[in-house]
Amino acid sequence: MKNKYSFLILSLLVVQFSFAQSDLAKGWHLQDLKKDSVYGISLADAYLFLQQKNLKPVTVTVAVIDSGIDTTQEDLKNVLWTNPKEINGNGKDEDHNGYIDDVHGWNFLGNANRENLAKSPDEKIRIYHAYKDSFLKKEWKDTASMSFKQKFLYKTWMRAAKKLDIKPEDYTNYEVLEASIKELKKLNKIIIAEIDTAEYTIAYLEKHATKTKEGKEAKNQYLQYSSILGIESDEKNTTTLTELDDYIENKRKELVGKENKPEEVRANIIKDNYADINDKYYGNNDVTGPSCLHGTHVAGIIAAQRNNGIGIDGIADNARIMILRAVPEGDEYDKDIALAIIYAADNGAKVINMSFGKEYSPEKYWVDSAIRYAQKKDVLIIHSAGNDAENLDTIESYPSAYSEFYKNKASNIIVVGASSSNNYGNGSVIADFSNYSKNNVDILAPGVRIYSTLSPTNQYGNLNGTSMAAPIVSGVAALIRSYFPKLNYAQVKEAILKSVTYTDSTVTNLKPGNPDMKVNLLDMCVTGGVVNAAKAVENAYNISANLKGIKKQNAQ
Repeated sequence: MKNKYSFLILSLLVVQFSFAQSDLAKGWHLQDLKKDSVYGISLADAYLFLQQKNLKPVTVTVAVIDSGIDTTQEDLKNVLWTNPKEINGNGKDEDHNGYIDDVHGWNFLGNANRENLAKSPDEKIRIYHAYKDSFLKKEWKDTASMSFKQKFLYKTWMRAAKKLDIKPEDYTNYEVLEASIKELKKLNKIIIAEIDTAEYTIAYLEKHATKTKEGKEAKNQYLQYSSILGIESDEKNTTTLTELDDYIENKRKELVGKENKPEEVRANIIKDNYADINDKYYGNNDVTGPSCLHGTHVAGIIAAQRNNGIGIDGIADNARIMILRAVPEGDEYDKDIALAIIYAADNGAKVINMSFGKEYSPEKYWVDSAIRYAQKKDVLIIHSAGNDAENLDTIESYPSAYSEFYKNKASNIIVVGASSSNNYGNGSVIADFSNYSKNNVDILAPGVRIYSTLSPTNQYGNLNGTSMAAPIVSGVAALIRSYFPKLNYAQVKEAILKSVTYTDSTVTNLKPGNPDMKVNLLDMCVTGGVVNAAKAVENAYNISANLKGIKKQNAQ
């Protein structure tokens, strides 16, 4: 899973960024364009329509494949999926699925001693060293003798090896970034002394005066850096600096990636036979894991308990969250993702949210096979497009709907880009960090300043990213599958993709990564618009009514 600064931090290399004239309200993503003047999803109108039609929901299971979820979070603990066939804590496998005490899901990043893998090496460095000895041999130069899978792996390895050929400007950029982060830490140290607190948010800093001229200058510079990086007003300085340290450390490892073999963290902790997809009964039931902030935020967007007077309201009122921990800090492993998808499909999930991605997928066949297995089980998968302001028609990004092995595109995937609103940021509805594609991104959904559940200790806050946009679509999918349970994944997908809100003529959409270029949203995603829950449930209702009419006609 990429660091959230992977696109925005590049702006430290330029002089200025232009930022918002106004703020976005908490929960703006649920609001309505006509009533609230923001490009939200019109959720209240969706529920009003369902109420007017006197429709009753059934419970639907949504699997969240992510970093883990805080099972004690006050707004999530009552909406977690519970395995009806498993007794918690007795060390037995009552349902005989191979996973002991899998009460709320499974953690594929641990071992039976409840030790957990927190951070994984960069995938391209893993690939390079894993296959270096094989692919540098003379006999591997002749690709004609390779099987299709071997050719795919060889091309992946060659791409990784080329990416690890470091150019002089890469060192220069690293040095600039390192110097910028050091400067930010220096400013932070001055500010702490001036305002007498070791932890503060941007909002807190803006409201508190400093004691000296040096303090005032440090404050102003820190706020400027924060604006450039797109740091949320409620993010703590300690969080920002920790994540920046992680980012620069990953960049440092990339610079020496060809020389330094990464640590065998998986072999040391998980101890599975990674090369064997059938060696699958590893891990543990610690679905929270060591770092669950991302997954907790994603889960809240989908299904945080509604109308309970605390926290936030999720989108789907009868969803249950199945927790599948398979995304460490760093790049996820293909095997864990494939097995998590299969677990979700086998245990009744009807929607899977996948808010992660990477540039390399050496065991892509496993993931492709799992996606098609889920398709046969009538499971709809929602995947985030990524946050690099790149065109997915021209770059490699995984998981992907298209399979080189099956020679087709999986029909049970919706790929989601991030939207903002016309009265925030640069006024463009497509977010400036979002990946885009005329063919490989299906729809946009709000992904800027999305307010949701956090961990630890029942916190709430804003995060940005297509990671936040995908669960909004997952929430809408869960809502439809709950109120229209007879619709299959293809019909739910149709209802969503034909529901979009288009931007009006007053909105100038700007190309992500190139704010000087105006674009048509039909060139940014297949549908050319933002998901609309109200229209989606109406579409689902009409599809359902048509099906009933056809059945009635056939019965006569």
